[in-house]
Amino acid sequence: MIYRGVFPVAPTVFDAHGHLDLDGQKRCIDFMIDAGSHGICILANWSEQFALTDVEREAVMDCVLKHNAGRVPIIVTTTHFSADACAERSIRAQEAGASMVMIMPPYHGATIRATESAIYEFFKHVSDAITIPIMIQDAPVAGTPLSVPLLARMAREIANISYFKIEVPQAANKLRALIGEGGDSIVGPWDGEEGITLLPDLNAGATGTMPGGGYPDGIRTIFDPHAAGHRNAASAAYTVRGGEKLCH
Repeated sequence: MIYRGVFPVAPTVFDAHGHLDLDGQKRCIDFMIDAGSHGICILANWSEQFALTDVEREAVMDCVLKHNAGRVPIIVTTTHFSADACAERSIRAQEAGASMVMIMPPYHGATIRATESAIYEFFKHVSDAITIPIMIQDAPVAGTPLSVPLLARMAREIANISYFKIEVPQAANKLRALIGEGGDSIVGPWDGEEGITLLPDLNAGATGTMPGGGYPDGIRTIFDPHAAGHRNAASAAYTVRGGEKLCH
């Protein structure tokens, strides 16, 4: 199955004391589905993944996947510095019913970076552990450069690497270059970063987007006409300003 469309990131819901509010989490997922999300991503950076314990991560993942009950595909972020830990998280997500996992490259603080060969081996190790697709998250927060040749090579050579969320500066140019170099191996070139560069990214060939969780219906007023070939309508929705609202 090929995943396309608007897959916003769900926030992690807490109560007034900073504890998980799983009932609120369920209402959040219902809202996002009712608002037109084609799918949902959980436990991402916007979900405050780094503020959660492993026990809390498991609780959120199990709650969301059970409550979703197959209504939409769920992407689970399994980012970790360790290849073994990331693989274990990814196995657990697959077993729980995730449709895909999303992973940033390994990074270890402000200045310590893995080499391209180490990044390749990291993703191969995770891919070998699971059978569902992996989305590589190319995000500024990781601070790890991911070259187009490296991404295209991983798409060609690593079985489950086929989706890429590109949210670095000049994302449209990188998407265009990645699609050109990777060809059919690039199954899902996606936009991120709150959809700020959504229209140029769609024009560059993006087939999905992962914005924040509050306005999937608004993002669809851009995505849907563009996917149908109506670029003028997509551009008009994208350039809404002032007191007008994208969301219906």
